[in-house]
Amino acid sequence: MADEATELRARIERIPLLAGGEPKLIAKGFSEDRKYAVTKGDETFLLRVFELDRYPRKEMEFRALERMKQENVLCSRPLELGRWEEAQQGYMILTYIEGEEAAEAIQAFPDEIQYTIGLEAGAELLKIHRYEAPDTVGPWHERQTKKHGRNKEQYLNSGMRFRGDERLLAFVEEHLDAMKDRPNRFQHDDFHLANLVVKDGHLSGVIDFNRCDWGDPIHDFLKIGFFSADISAAFAVGQIHGYHQGREPDAEFWRLYSFYLAMNLAGSVAWTLKVYPEGLGDMLARIDRVLEDHRYFETTVPAWYANYTRK
Repeated sequence: MADEATELRARIERIPLLAGGEPKLIAKGFSEDRKYAVTKGDETFLLRVFELDRYPRKEMEFRALERMKQENVLCSRPLELGRWEEAQQGYMILTYIEGEEAAEAIQAFPDEIQYTIGLEAGAELLKIHRYEAPDTVGPWHERQTKKHGRNKEQYLNSGMRFRGDERLLAFVEEHLDAMKDRPNRFQHDDFHLANLVVKDGHLSGVIDFNRCDWGDPIHDFLKIGFFSADISAAFAVGQIHGYHQGREPDAEFWRLYSFYLAMNLAGSVAWTLKVYPEGLGDMLARIDRVLEDHRYFETTVPAWYANYTRK
């Protein structure tokens, strides 16, 4: 470990922007990148280090962040993308967003502030979705149907089953055509409280675009049901209202939101078993809660939304 740290410091010294800086490992999240906060004088940068075979993917992420800058999205600004050929690694340097992870900090605020932070997050997500997919990206319906097939197969072969899965999988199969002719836009693809930073009662920025993708903007809402609503229903409702510019979402939004959430359940089990098997118990509990929220998808509007807006 000491040799690794020494080698990193030596490489950092060859980057003018970071030379003389002090790196500190950020040991959070599930990204394949190794993340460091590099402090240089009174300025801090975010350094992401990745395997060189992922360079084309990181190049796409870097260009997308440049576009986010054009759209004035509240997120890190891309500063430099480079390669360390001798180490078979690449690196990305970004501006660092000051504040606390929203998943850890938001419950310290009253409901009104949690809701306001949600409004701010929804407004940022709307800006993110302005970015149209290039012509080289295939239709959303085709790509996502194939992905669902792979996830379903992995789930059925995993040996792990959750209650009501047959009914759920049948529901998804019946509604796959809902994805036809949907918009193909830039997706953050992991938009929830753990990837938002707050400071002084306001959203400070959106982080971790490393899972970004292209497809239906409404797909970006499914993580609310998994990772945000149980922490703060006020935030989750605020995010939806902020995205819809203060209006109530229509039936089409809820139909697609619930469909994408249902489609993601089996894939979440397969992902957890592969990436974070020790978290399987937590994931199964989350799936159980989602199923209860939607009465096993007999309803499209989740209980947490209905209960909060009835207050």
